[in-house]
Amino acid sequence: MALIEALLEQGATGLSVVSNNCGVDGWGLGVLLAAGRIRKMTSSYVGENKEFARQYLTGELELELTPQGTLAEKLRAGGSGIAAFYTAAGVGTQVAEGGLPQKYDADGNILQGSEPKEVRSFAPGGEKNDFVLEEAIVSDFALVHALKGDKHGNLVFNKATRQFGPPAAMAGKVCIAQVEELVEPGEIDPDQVHLPGIYVHRVLEVGRDIEKPVEKRTVRPAGEAAGSATKEG
Repeated sequence: MALIEALLEQGATGLSVVSNNCGVDGWGLGVLLAAGRIRKMTSSYVGENKEFARQYLTGELELELTPQGTLAEKLRAGGSGIAAFYTAAGVGTQVAEGGLPQKYDADGNILQGSEPKEVRSFAPGGEKNDFVLEEAIVSDFALVHALKGDKHGNLVFNKATRQFGPPAAMAGKVCIAQVEELVEPGEIDPDQVHLPGIYVHRVLEVGRDIEKPVEKRTVRPAGEAAGSATKEG
């Protein structure tokens, strides 16, 4: 969030952003969206942002929908020097066949649909199946949040942030990491490093008390096990 606020203050416009989602109204990437700074989103989930839906359906925002696992792999591939890869995700759908609405006009008509992608058959397990070709993503900048980092840029991510944090960092030509705790080189056990500093170019310490709101919270009565159900009669 600190890096997004700095980007907002910096004034960049016409941004093409790659992220699993676009934050929520008034928070995260949502602040850039509300300010009209984002031209295109490449995302897998966009259901928690009313302003996103409004801009997309009125032609103010371009959207490239991508399956979540595919999105993470596109970023990892970009950071690993892999130009493209084949995946089963999306085969038999508009992800592969094309036609997903990417841009509307002000009247709700589709101006631009996704292009068809190459599909080939492979038999990695002995049985032939179709796979769709997905191109890697390389960005000009990567903005990531990590639990801990050292002054060489070695990063430790917290729990689920390891899903997108490392591949997003790898995909950026310049990676800027905000960390909750900044330590001296050598203070992080090498076996605990989730992303080596070779991928990180700038580090900013933001402290442990930085606000990290939950986008959508669900709760259950205390003592009730997950997935449990009761039956009467």
